[in-house]
Parts: sequence; structure tokens; C-alpha cells
Amino acid sequence: MRSPAKSFARLLLFVWTALLTFALLPGTAARAQGEAPLVMVLTAQGPLTQTMREYLNRGIEAATEQGAELLVLQLDTPGGEIGLMNSMVQDMRASTVPIAVYVAPRGAIAGSAGTVLTLAGHVAAMAPETAIGAASPVGGQGEDLGETIEAKQKNILKATVRSLAEHRGEEAVAIAEATIEEADAVSSSEALAAGLIDFIADDMHDLMTQLDGFTVETVNGEVTLETTNAQLVPFELSFIEEVLGVLTNPNIVFLLLTIGVQAILIELSSPGGWVAGFIGVVSLALAVYGLGILPVNWFGLIFLATAFVLFVLELKAPTHGALTAAGVVSLIVGALVLFNSSQTPDFLHVSVPLVIGTSLATAGLFLAVMTFAMRAQLTPIRTGQEALVGRFGIARSEIPLMGVGTVQMGGEMWTAELEPGEEAIPAGEQVEIVRTRGVRIYVRKANST
Repeated sequence: MRSPAKSFARLLLFVWTALLTFALLPGTAARAQGEAPLVMVLTAQGPLTQTMREYLNRGIEAATEQGAELLVLQLDTPGGEIGLMNSMVQDMRASTVPIAVYVAPRGAIAGSAGTVLTLAGHVAAMAPETAIGAASPVGGQGEDLGETIEAKQKNILKATVRSLAEHRGEEAVAIAEATIEEADAVSSSEALAAGLIDFIADDMHDLMTQLDGFTVETVNGEVTLETTNAQLVPFELSFIEEVLGVLTNPNIVFLLLTIGVQAILIELSSPGGWVAGFIGVVSLALAVYGLGILPVNWFGLIFLATAFVLFVLELKAPTHGALTAAGVVSLIVGALVLFNSSQTPDFLHVSVPLVIGTSLATAGLFLAVMTFAMRAQLTPIRTGQEALVGRFGIARSEIPLMGVGTVQMGGEMWTAELEPGEEAIPAGEQVEIVRTRGVRIYVRKANST
């Protein structure tokens, strides 16, 4: 016979399943059949990364599956690697759902590769007080390219923007080419006047108002947008995408490098544990990912490595802080060379106060470790019964004037005699060990002077 508890559990499971199904189905039907058009909003901020491309692809797939009227990519980027940009342009142009690239909020830029991404959208819009341009190609570390390579890259990029902007008119094409050939940049009002973009919108709702009735050309043909009373649905980054996005911050990468190296040094100096080593390996792995994305001067790594070598040498052969001071200088110079070279854009520079503060904190840590190490070396070595002197115990039996008693120290029982000149100690009193002889200890009351 089935127990009442099992029957109740089955009934409860059935009810929850039915309620969940009932709750999900109407939402899907309302989204597909409701009058309010669905507009999905993606937010891309920072340098272009592979993570950003995957986020864009997920957004396009979700918009297609849910029958969205429009996908809006809110963009604020200094640019990124050309190959990655081309892949994102291909993904956008292949979308069956119209894509509007909206350079926002106020103060945002569509720099370098971001210029091409803006033109790749089926609709291009900007917020007031934004800018677009400065799309001349540079090397992976922000350096100028060789003459031949630069000419090739510029010609390829100009052909790309011509194909994307040709329907916007000759003036728009000319400005688009100038952003590559001469690194020109224009404001949102200048871009609109030249036809480089379609709209200037104060915010997302203003953009929806202006887009209503606007016709765009997709791979499936012309589409007239209906965005009145549109349902704006933010498409959020996944947790992993958010974490990887943080790693494009040079300040975070610098901290990860510093923490990682210190943790590895701690693990090597006192092997046997795993926490420090694990933290060090993970921190360095994340830092390497960030270094692979950011435009850095790899020469700075030499100074960083030198700094930590100097710190270690200070521990092994103390010089009263001379090597530590040299290590601090090397760490500061290395960080600034790594991230703040003249060719690196200002918004990708590491914070100088952060570098100085972290370097001083690192030096302080190593000095503290060195101080403890030196104290340990200067402390007299006491082993065996000598180590008992000065410790305290409890008298488990009376210790008479002429005779012996028993003292407990920790988990051990010792035969004890009184130190000459001391009075008898009753059981239960705390005693202090004064000296030892053989396996016998000599004690006095703990409070005696």
C-alpha cells in the first residue's frame, strides 16, 4: 500500500509542474502574439574582445528565436583587433533581425574598429556629445605599422567602409575613408549632417520613437520597423562574460599580476600547502588573458620580473632594505612601461597612484617577512628539556619542602622538586619551571618573584 507521505509528495510535484508550465506558456504566447514589439538591447563597453563577439552572437540568436522586431547594440568602445572586428561585422550583416548600433551614453565613442561596427548596423545612431572615427590601423601593442603593412591595412579597411557606407552618399563615404586614412573623428552632429549615421537620439525611448516606420535592408530584404510602444528587454552578460570583461581593465590585470607572483613566491618559500599556489596560478592565468587583449609593451615584464627577483634576494641575503627599494622602483617602472607606453590610448593606462600604492604595499609585505625571518635566525635555539624552562604547569600533588611531587604540563606528567628557597606548593597551584636536571624539573609558584 502506498504511504500517505509518498502520495502527498507525488501530488505536490504534479501541482508544481502544472503551475510552472502554466506560468511559462502564456509568457511565450504573449511575446509572440502580443501587440508590443520586442526590442532586445545589448550593451558593449570597452575594447572589442572575443567574449564581446560571443555575447553579440548570443544576442542575435536569442532575438531570432524570440521573433524580436529589432536588436539594439549600445556601443562604447575604443576599438579592437581587425580580425575580430571583421568577424563581428560578418555576424551582424548575416542577421535576419535588424540591428541598430547606438553609440551611447553621452561621452561614449565608437573609436577605431567601433567606427566600422557602427556602419555595419542596419541602423546607425548616436547620442548627443558622442564621437566616431580615428580608425587608422595600429599594431597589437599600439605601435605604428610599417609603411607597406599600413598601406595594405588601410586599403582593406577603406574598401570595407565604402561597401558599408555607399548607400549613405558620397560625403558619408568620404568621411568614413578619412577616419582610416587620416585618423579623423567627427561628433554626432557632424556625422548626422554628413549622412554617416541615421539618427541622433537622447535615449533609448527617443531612438524607438524615431525608428518607427524606418525601412532597413537585411539579408531577407526590406523591413519596415514598428517600434511604437516597443518592449525594451535588456540582454544581460553571463557571469563568465562579465568576469572576462573585467579583465580588459589594466588596473585589474596589474593587481592580478602582483598578487599572482606574490602567491607563487609564498608557495615556493613554504611548500606543502595548496591555497597560495592555487591563488597564484589562477591570478596569473587571468592576468595573461588580459595581457593578450590589452595593447601592452611586453618590455615592461622584464622590469616586473626584476622587481620580484630583488624582493626574493632581500629575503635570502638581507641588505637592510636596499634591494627592496630597488625592487619598488623596478616594479613601478615595469607597470608603467607595460601599460602606459606613449602609443597606448589614455583610457587604457593603469592608474599611477594604484601602481605606487601597490608597489609600496608589496615592499612592506616583503620587509615584514624579512623582519620575522631575521628574528627567527637571531632567536637562540632551545630544544629538549631546555625548552621547558619558563613554561607553566599545574601541581597535581603537593610538592613538599623535602621530597617530590607531580606537575602536569600539557599532556605530560613530570616529577618535580622545589627550587631552593621556595615554600611548599599545594596541589592545584600553578607553577613555573625554573630549571631541569635529567628527567626532573625544579619549580616555584607562578606568582613568586
